[in-house]
Amino acid sequence: NKAADDASGLAIADKLRTQASSINQGISNGNSAVALLQIADKSMAEQSNILDTVKAKLIQANTATTSADGRESIRKDIDKLLNQLDNIAKQTNYNGTYLLQADATSGTSAASTAHVFQIGEKTSDTITMNTVRANTTGLGLTTLAGLAASGLTTTVAQTGQTEVDAAITTLNGYRGDIGSTQNQVESAIRNLTTQATNIKNAESTIRDVDYAAESANYNKLNIIAQAGSYAISQANSTQQNVLRLLQ
Repeated sequence: NKAADDASGLAIADKLRTQASSINQGISNGNSAVALLQIADKSMAEQSNILDTVKAKLIQANTATTSADGRESIRKDIDKLLNQLDNIAKQTNYNGTYLLQADATSGTSAASTAHVFQIGEKTSDTITMNTVRANTTGLGLTTLAGLAASGLTTTVAQTGQTEVDAAITTLNGYRGDIGSTQNQVESAIRNLTTQATNIKNAESTIRDVDYAAESANYNKLNIIAQAGSYAISQANSTQQNVLRLLQ
């Protein structure tokens, strides 16, 4: 349709098209946010496994059947495990956005920034992932991570278990927040998808030509044109017959 056909209708249709395009971008943002949140959660799931292993080793260290040499071996294992926990925090990112702590290149173990996702056509249509600090500093494990040689005694093993339990609680809190945020985003995506479909249908109703009516009108004009051609043909034929009679 041209603007001259229905100026007001075309303006409304264009506005609906812009709205649908904005909503579709919001849906795309939402899908990216879900991917980001899933990466964060899977990384923290691995960290949770590490903490479970550390807890088991501390229990092993806090028993009389474990020798001093055995505790030293356990200390080395725990040190490697907590180093890996920190590596996960440093490395986990989505397209360069760090998720479990601040940007690793900054040389800090500070918390990550809050990540805000625009899931909709308006600037106010946002959902926020809270800050995370899933490293040994943020989880309160610096003492356990910094044990010197022969530093793992039964007393340290006991206090270490308490620290690990607290770290697991903190990590579970982060994961719970991630899960809630993902549920919010997925709900918003479903709502936006419905909106986009309805808006596109409304646009089509306004913009699209009534093809049935146009087809009927075309057929009518075609019949009239054919009838006119037939009449002219008949007139020419009659004229030729008269001329032959006069010859």
